[in-house]
Amino acid sequence: MNWLLVALIVLAVVIVAFGLYVRLAPTDPEEWHIAAPNAPPGDYPAEGAFIAVRPVTEPGPEVLSRLDAIALDTPRTHRVAGSPAEGMITWVSRSALWGFPDFTTARVEDGKLTIHGRLRFGRGDMGVNRKRVERWLAQLEARAPGA
Repeated sequence: MNWLLVALIVLAVVIVAFGLYVRLAPTDPEEWHIAAPNAPPGDYPAEGAFIAVRPVTEPGPEVLSRLDAIALDTPRTHRVAGSPAEGMITWVSRSALWGFPDFTTARVEDGKLTIHGRLRFGRGDMGVNRKRVERWLAQLEARAPGA
C-alpha cells in the first residue's frame, strides 16, 4: 500500500512539473517571429500546423491592423512580436486547461496575406491551429471595408 501512495505522489509531482513547464517556458520571439515560405493562395495543412494564403487588395498595414484586433480579442492570446507597420505580427494563443502555446504569424507581402499557425509542444494539435486561422480569416472578411 505504501508503494501505491509513493507512486501517486510521484505521478502528481510529474504532472504539476509538466504543467508548470508548459506555462512558464520562456518564449524567444526570434524563434517564432518567422515568415512562412512564400506560396500561392491556398491552404497548406501540416502536422501540428496550418498555413493559409489569401490575396488582398488593401494595404498591408490596414489588413494587419484589423487582424491584430481580431487576434487580441481572442481569449488567452497576446502579441509576441511585430506590428502592422512592420508588415508581420506573431501572436501566442494558449489552451485553457494546460496553457499549451500555439504561435500564429501573419504577414502581407506581394498582395498576399499569409497566416501560419503552429504548435510549440508535441506533434498533433487536433486541428486547433487550422480552426483558429480559419476563424480569424472569416472575422477579417466580415470586418473588411464595405462588408
